[in-house]
Amino acid sequence: MSKSLASVAHALERAGLEPVILEMAEGTRTAEDAARAAQCQIDQIAKSIIFREVASGELVLFITAGGNQVDPSRAEALTGCALARADADTIRRVTGFAIGGVAPVGHLSPLRIWFDPRLLAFDLVYAAAGTPRHIFGISPEQLLRLTGAKQADFVAE
Repeated sequence: MSKSLASVAHALERAGLEPVILEMAEGTRTAEDAARAAQCQIDQIAKSIIFREVASGELVLFITAGGNQVDPSRAEALTGCALARADADTIRRVTGFAIGGVAPVGHLSPLRIWFDPRLLAFDLVYAAAGTPRHIFGISPEQLLRLTGAKQADFVAE
């Protein structure tokens, strides 16, 4: 088991959950790929989108439904900071995950996290489990609680 996959499994276990991590034959780098592999609706995929605060350099995570896009101006209004896309090296250094496998849990460093309420429409959602080939299923309420995220409207219309 890779180090990044293990960190996700351990984070779920520490929260008292019994993680069911699925390895997909096809990669799950995009929400479309993950939904196809999990045989679920695209909005059941909990995407982890990371931005960088321009002034401080700190990373901010937006967990959004697979079919939604983060609206940068809404995201900036929520955080109160100018935001830019975070680069792959910074994401890996701060979270421990490579782009395409960024999990919503198990980060190396704590992040401020925002949560798309659209995910709450489902009994089960799937999120990246630390690699581009692994996902895990979880109730959106458990994911919200586990991440300590704040629910907010930050998606593009």
